[in-house]
Amino acid sequence: SMPSEMLLKIFSYLDAVSLLSVGCVNKRFYELANDNGIWLKLYSSSLQPRWTIWKMKSKQTETVSLGCAALHDRKPGYWKKEYIFKQTSAFKTRVMRLVKVLDPYTGLPCKNKEAMKVSGLRWIIVLKDKNGKEHVIEKPNLSFKDTSVTILWYGTDWPCLDILSTLKLFGVTPLLPDQSRPPNKNGPRRFSLIAEYHLANLTENSVAVGADELVQLFSLSPGLLVGIWKEKNEIAFVMASLHYNQLLERSILGSATVQYAPPPNKPLLDDIDPEYGLHDYSLHLDLHGRSCMYLCGSFKGLFCRKGDIENGYLRLTVVSLKDNRKHLPIIGTLGICWETDVFKGNVKDCFVMDLTLLDETGKPFWCFSAPVYMELSSKASGLYDYMGHIYTADYVDSEGKVCVEFVWLEETKEYVAVSLVLYVSTKKVNSWYGTNY
Repeated sequence: SMPSEMLLKIFSYLDAVSLLSVGCVNKRFYELANDNGIWLKLYSSSLQPRWTIWKMKSKQTETVSLGCAALHDRKPGYWKKEYIFKQTSAFKTRVMRLVKVLDPYTGLPCKNKEAMKVSGLRWIIVLKDKNGKEHVIEKPNLSFKDTSVTILWYGTDWPCLDILSTLKLFGVTPLLPDQSRPPNKNGPRRFSLIAEYHLANLTENSVAVGADELVQLFSLSPGLLVGIWKEKNEIAFVMASLHYNQLLERSILGSATVQYAPPPNKPLLDDIDPEYGLHDYSLHLDLHGRSCMYLCGSFKGLFCRKGDIENGYLRLTVVSLKDNRKHLPIIGTLGICWETDVFKGNVKDCFVMDLTLLDETGKPFWCFSAPVYMELSSKASGLYDYMGHIYTADYVDSEGKVCVEFVWLEETKEYVAVSLVLYVSTKKVNSWYGTNY
């Protein structure tokens, strides 16, 4: 029963975040909280330069006078939208400025953690059942590596797998971040869709990665691992692997329904000759099990001549079976660690592969972070130095393939990577350089 004039007076003392929250109470509050006079005042104060007092006064007077002249010509909510747009644009610019500093070791942004902290970025998954009901899963465990972050969600109130239709992975940031105080988890938030996965017939349509006594692991592209309880058809946990390349862009610059699309590459003029092939490429490779690192290596001077093109792929040989000087020992027993509120385990003979392939200019050309499983090969090792069983681990996506061979040494109880070959899709190369391989 309070008059609208009194409510508007009260609302005029609120900050932007509080105004947005008040607008969610009911229809009347929403209309009052959209008042152009209140939001014009907030918009004008946000334009105040802080370096000198006299400039602040002149700028403020000019801005408010111009705004008041057009105040009644605008639809309700106009200045609210203008204020939000200005604040979010400034926020994105501030965050993206941090990731422009590159690590010479990996060629990726070296201030990702700082940028994530400044942005208040978090990740959530939304499970949607066949009736349209959504279940939001938050509070993940994070594990940072050199080139990726691994995110693990688990809980006790997961819906039954049979009724689920899709899983969506979102980056979530405060709509109006305030650097002077920590993000309000209950305040207005902005969602950026990173990936969407279909869960219908999950066990039949996905790749089985491995199992232990309690769970079975299934992989969905890109970079999602779902753990299913063996004794009942329910999700035990979900693990996502996100590569640092374009991580913040995908987590911040997309919308709630449309994924962020990176701009096309602008090739250098001396790289348009297909006869020359790929040259002077660099590779950074990590193999880990979420909480432990098994292999971390960098390789320079990779190349592929036009004669190495076959079946739509360009071959880059990183580690050769015949050159034992480049063979790589694996630290520890390969496996992926998992945990829930009560249980924890380690699924053996699988791992998370983080691959970063840089072109001759040091620009990320092909990057991914994804779970990979190992298989026992039918052929025995013919190497004089390594006598043991051979295991293979392959990864395939739309941009290329990775083929790795390991030899298991029974005496020392360790794996050695004796072959590593990349197959880059010609479609990817032609799109990157504007060539015709």
